Amino acid sequence: MPDQTVLVAIDIGTTKVCVLIGEVVGRGGGVDVIGIGQAPSDGLRKGVVVDIDRTVQSVAAAVDAAERLSGLKVRSAFVGISGSHIGSQNSKGMVAVSSRQHEIQRDDTLRAIENARAVSIPNTREILHVIPRGYVVDNNAGVRDPIGMSAVRLEVETHIVTASTTSVQNLSKCV
Repeated sequence: MPDQTVLVAIDIGTTKVCVLIGEVVGRGGGVDVIGIGQAPSDGLRKGVVVDIDRTVQSVAAAVDAAERLSGLKVRSAFVGISGSHIGSQNSKGMVAVSSRQHEIQRDDTLRAIENARAVSIPNTREILHVIPRGYVVDNNAGVRDPIGMSAVRLEVETHIVTASTTSVQNLSKCV
């Protein structure tokens, strides 16, 4: 399967660990499930790791089951995170459109998102995601995809998801 894109997702819950291995098919982004694994979870309480060794064992058992079913070795994965330590806030970022023709490029949207990311959060928390909610192009709100539009100024409205740094670090040690 050298030309195939394989995705792995791990959900570590309080009662069970689930692993899904999927193969991306076609340009539409569909996914065929080629491996699943599940194991009882032992070591989490309310989404927070309370026993690293037990959590590692649970994850390893679920990954092993999915690997056996798919015939593939898991090298990286997307890992879900939950718990009362997850928080969020809204933010805005703004940039001047950089191209000479004043046509919004992907780089402009990325710079605006990066500016929105510059929010004040305690050093005990870290940003997990910066999700664009919408764009404002030259004071015209409600734009979903500004790429290719002519403008001088681009703003992005984002939703920022944060988590406890220690909770993220402890979960990372388990996968």
